Amino acid sequence: MSLSDNIRAALLIMLSMTAFTVNDALMKLASPDLPFFQQVFMRGCLITTGLYILARMWGHMAYRPTPKDRRLTALRTAAEAFGTVFFLTALYSMPLANLSAILQALPLTVTLAAAVFLGEPVGWRRMAAIIVGFVGVTIIIRPGMDGFTIFSLYGLAAVAAVTLRDLAARRLSPEIPSSRVALAAAIGVTALAGGGSWVMQERWVVPDLTEMALIAGAALCLMAGYVAAVSGMRSGDIGFVAPFRYTSLLVALILGLVVFDEWPDVLTLLGAAIVVTTGLFTLYRERASRHSAGLSAKGLRPR
Repeated sequence: MSLSDNIRAALLIMLSMTAFTVNDALMKLASPDLPFFQQVFMRGCLITTGLYILARMWGHMAYRPTPKDRRLTALRTAAEAFGTVFFLTALYSMPLANLSAILQALPLTVTLAAAVFLGEPVGWRRMAAIIVGFVGVTIIIRPGMDGFTIFSLYGLAAVAAVTLRDLAARRLSPEIPSSRVALAAAIGVTALAGGGSWVMQERWVVPDLTEMALIAGAALCLMAGYVAAVSGMRSGDIGFVAPFRYTSLLVALILGLVVFDEWPDVLTLLGAAIVVTTGLFTLYRERASRHSAGLSAKGLRPR
């Protein structure tokens, strides 16, 4: 039985989210005995090499971006680099599932930022969902309560950085290959890690075979996740496949329990459920708005 484009794309998105979350777990496992920036630099070198090979294989290195795309790629790269530092700093000091729950707010923050900075229309239903979703995030991090840690703020900083990254990506020309954008981000993250290691005067250590395997596995997972994500978003309807990004939270819950013996408390699970529900509603309303706009453009009335 052949799969439809949307089902195939959904499976690819689920694969990509699983690969990204497994990467997070592997980096967390490798972190105790390796200096922070050394670890990020090592993974970055592997990812940069792999993405360069892929871009060459696909014939994307010959593409010459416009000045506008160069500026947007530079902005996106900077946001990616700082977002990686914020995210990994939080990851190494808080449960995987808790951090993943905070990151589920991304559809809400991207929608709000697009409305504020890009002038994209957002109706009252989506705005209400965004507000409720932020309440869910507050329940997860619980500022001023016993469950709160400073690393939750690093998680929020990562959300802000990734939101900026996605806004920049929205303004890129459709012609620029995704592999070039990803390669620029990988180079930026690696360069920031190298500079951070020099500024912090880290004393590098020789990783053992287990640590090398964990870093290499994390790099492979990131590249597999990238390829699956790009293939999924290009082969299916975005409105259909986007909700499957929440697979990452389910995988994070499973890995947190099995690998790290972690399980979120009731309040964190409640906050995560609120964030995911409002995120799904926001994606649904965005899809409905685009459908209505398409019908209006054809002179038809939405049902």
